[in-house]
Amino acid sequence: MTTALITGATRGLGRETARRLAALGWTVWLGARDPEAGDTVAIELTHAYPAADLRVVPLDVTDDTSVTAAVRTVAEADTGLDALINNAGIGGRPVPPRECTPADFIAVYGVNVLGPVRVTSAFLPLLDRSAAPRLVMVSSGVGSLTHANDAAHVYYALDGLAYPSSKTALNMITTQYAKALPHIRVCAVDPGWTATDFTDHRGTQTVQQGTDAIVQAVTADSIPGMFFGRDGNVPW
Repeated sequence: MTTALITGATRGLGRETARRLAALGWTVWLGARDPEAGDTVAIELTHAYPAADLRVVPLDVTDDTSVTAAVRTVAEADTGLDALINNAGIGGRPVPPRECTPADFIAVYGVNVLGPVRVTSAFLPLLDRSAAPRLVMVSSGVGSLTHANDAAHVYYALDGLAYPSSKTALNMITTQYAKALPHIRVCAVDPGWTATDFTDHRGTQTVQQGTDAIVQAVTADSIPGMFFGRDGNVPW
């Protein structure tokens, strides 16, 4: 049995990733800041996949105590951990650079940058025991410096500071983990512009399309590169 833990698993990309892995027969830990919401998702998915092993673990990626407790819960359940998917993220206040203040960065970086580091650091001992460990950072193409500086690319028009730079930082964190953890397959994925609550359902992709790269990252024997989306490599 293969086991994954997904942060931010109660909505959008996290929930769909849980559904798809459950359908493949994985044991799936639903990391949920709101355990009741996690229970609701687990019940819904179990109805769809009666044989699925879906487990809820309270997990707030911004809280050391919560993350420590989550590690203890997973360890004591003895399911093992083969894939850690750092999916939880927030967009923050959508303001142009001239109006952005340091305060706008605090919550965004707390979830999008420090959250994956906190969770990864805590769960690494469990990943180390896997025969084929996977560490996935759910990033974004808006964090690509290449896209941001290409006047022909759609992301060139984006002018935010906090969210795009948080994903750029996460990409660097991914590369550093990859070098430090050669026994773990580490990658960042770009879901693309997907219709979820996060995008006010304005995205052009379905939630299944948005999770294609995430599922590929943890299930496929090989991946296109260290930063990729459903259509292949994404430039840094």
